[in-house]
Amino acid sequence: MQQVRLSEVEERVYRAVATLEAQGQVPYPDMIAQESGLPPDEIHGPLHMLTEKNLLHREDSPMAGLDFGPRWCARQMA
Repeated sequence: MQQVRLSEVEERVYRAVATLEAQGQVPYPDMIAQESGLPPDEIHGPLHMLTEKNLLHREDSPMAGLDFGPRWCARQMA
């Protein structure tokens, strides 16, 4: 398996998403910012970079009228 290099910020964001999922919480952007200790406006770039690196995927809210923003979920490694 090929190693993917992450910046320090990308690693913090990825770990925050994984931690929230492990705790059974939904990884919405505000929760990811809180868990990672980063300001909310600084997590969008790392979220998109992690998606491009195929480490996260975005899921839009499945419930019409109850959209709290996209969820960011860690990819399950085979």
